[in-house]
Amino acid sequence: MGESQRNTGYEMLINAHWERLKQLGLMVIRTELQAISALMQRVDDNFAQACQFLLNCEGRIVVIGMGKSGHIGSKIAATLASTGSPAFFVHPGEASHGDMGMITGKDVVLALSNSGETDEILIILPLIKRLGIPLISLTGNTNSTLAQAATINLDVSVEKEACPLGLAPTSSTTAALVMGDALAIALLEVRGFDANDFARSHPGGRLGRRLLLRVSDVMHTGDAIPKVTVGTVLSEALMEITLKKLGMTAVVDQKQHIVGIFTDGDLRRALDKQINLHQTIIEEVMTTACKTIKNNCLAVEALEKMQHHKITALLVIDENSALIGALHLHDLLRAGVV
Repeated sequence: MGESQRNTGYEMLINAHWERLKQLGLMVIRTELQAISALMQRVDDNFAQACQFLLNCEGRIVVIGMGKSGHIGSKIAATLASTGSPAFFVHPGEASHGDMGMITGKDVVLALSNSGETDEILIILPLIKRLGIPLISLTGNTNSTLAQAATINLDVSVEKEACPLGLAPTSSTTAALVMGDALAIALLEVRGFDANDFARSHPGGRLGRRLLLRVSDVMHTGDAIPKVTVGTVLSEALMEITLKKLGMTAVVDQKQHIVGIFTDGDLRRALDKQINLHQTIIEEVMTTACKTIKNNCLAVEALEKMQHHKITALLVIDENSALIGALHLHDLLRAGVV
């Protein structure tokens, strides 16, 4: 066999291997899609009643689960907490060794177990019952011990796992996660939880910065504000721009009211006219219709105004239209608003 034939055979083998891998990936996705689709028939009165128990909860939603169900439960607890339903995850194994003290008579327990027979959960069932609090279970077996003991059971059973061995939790954990998301978002809508509420739960995230950060939080103030008074010659105004490094300067009258702004663009236009930098006063070359923004506006509003007018800086005013700050696009970039 020649070298070219060997190379062709090797390439065919590799291509077949790649196709097999892609087909296996598609098979997993199709299997899990079927599992999710089956859940649509189970968003019923039980689901609505479970939501009602969670809405009426005066304490916290306590999510429990072992193994892979525990990982899914931890994520569901995090989603609930970040969307207006206070929740936390408790490991059932730790609960039987002291962490049951974290669960109070005002809480609701949300328990995940595909089999519904997880020993670590069954051990603490009598303690949960003794507290007299609602128990909502997500199980793959509606006849299981956990499902029968629960106040409300949500059926998250699947026809088969995506794992060809039927052993690794795949479709079952996906179904449980989707049902948990359905609960969280249904509660979010009923509570009237909005983007501002979400931002308050995520102050360190990009959305939080966009929805919470005010112009006053990022603007330049005091001596850092570039400004000159009317009558200032252009050369001195350029020194102020260079010193403050914002690419512009405000022009104010004797009472510190804004009468204009001088920017890099104004400078280019002035130089085109071959003016004398040491004799021309600022009023002759400044822009009078300057754009301003109030200090209590959201920083994202400042960004939108800059984008709309194709500018990179804004003068900041208070409720009396007095100059109190300056804002540059770079300030918004540093703050993570952009």
